[in-house]
Amino acid sequence: MTEQVFSYQTGYSIGWNSYQGFQGNSESISQLDPFLSVQSPTPSPKPNPLEPLLVRKERARRQALDRLLQKFAEADLPGQEHAINFLRHKYRRNWKKCTLESSSAGIRFFLTRLKATNRKLEDISREDIEAFVEHEQDRGIGIRGVRNRMHSVYGFAKFLIENQIVGPEILERKIKLKLPVSLPRAIDPEDLEALLSVINHTRNRAMILLLLRTGMRIGELLDLEVTDVNLPEKKVLIYMGEKNYRGRVVYFSEDAEEALRAWIENRDPQKEMLFYGRGRYTITYATVRAKFKKYLDNAGLSHKKYSLHCLRHTFATDLLNAGLRLEVLQQLLGHSNLEITRQYARLSDKTREEEYFRAMKIIEHGEPNGHY
Repeated sequence: MTEQVFSYQTGYSIGWNSYQGFQGNSESISQLDPFLSVQSPTPSPKPNPLEPLLVRKERARRQALDRLLQKFAEADLPGQEHAINFLRHKYRRNWKKCTLESSSAGIRFFLTRLKATNRKLEDISREDIEAFVEHEQDRGIGIRGVRNRMHSVYGFAKFLIENQIVGPEILERKIKLKLPVSLPRAIDPEDLEALLSVINHTRNRAMILLLLRTGMRIGELLDLEVTDVNLPEKKVLIYMGEKNYRGRVVYFSEDAEEALRAWIENRDPQKEMLFYGRGRYTITYATVRAKFKKYLDNAGLSHKKYSLHCLRHTFATDLLNAGLRLEVLQQLLGHSNLEITRQYARLSDKTREEEYFRAMKIIEHGEPNGHY
């Protein structure tokens, strides 16, 4: 049988019965549902650089959904039809591509475990979810990975309850995993100076300094178009945040402005994206990460294990140390919850540090009842 590929061209009102013809030929499958067509796999078309970024992202999201639905359609898992309906439902609710992929993986692992234990999806209980969590832990999956898969299963379970496929008791006394609360890791000032001293490439220096001085996420930086940058006012318009879809305005310093002007003077004015690669309309995260690692090696900092995200942590830490209010930092970082921003206060609280050393100085001088 020749390989076949699903292509969902329009609405998602098809049911599980539409997938039962998968083993048949293309014509019989098309007759099952007008929205479902099957064709021989063809190479993905090259991105059109004149096409708006949001259109390209939406196409990538649709293609990701196609791949995920096909995986479930080809699988022999208990309740896979409900998993397909769940993903279609979340797609309509505008879930991001990476969220769809992560949730799909968690549900697929869970259904695979049910199959191995001869359990039907309609009969699952709280104990089945507990057993799945323990199984993933025994496999050596990291605690955050286990938590993400568990959250995917709980989201799926809520969908099943809403559709009266399982009872609500499976969500009683939900499992809570205790995660380690680590401090954000900022780059030491001396290390930062050494890092910047080895970046002599115009484009790469502009990217690194823009990340460092704006606190943008790497995905937000790579999505920037030239028109999103206002050089005279030293600000960047992020029309859609990377994680929460919320737009915001960020600002950059004079050293970032200088690096950005140098790049704009040398870049191809015909390119839509602010940063792009050779022969590409944009630049990939993997490319930026590889460049950053190379500069760490050149600066003798590879043993420090710094990552690109450390630039965002450094941005937040430096601003808090300079006295910026936490609420303002929250807006600049694009956090929806102030508690997420508050983690930087645990790392950088100059008032607490000064109070401690002032008190310790009194203690060391043998004046525990003194004033400070």
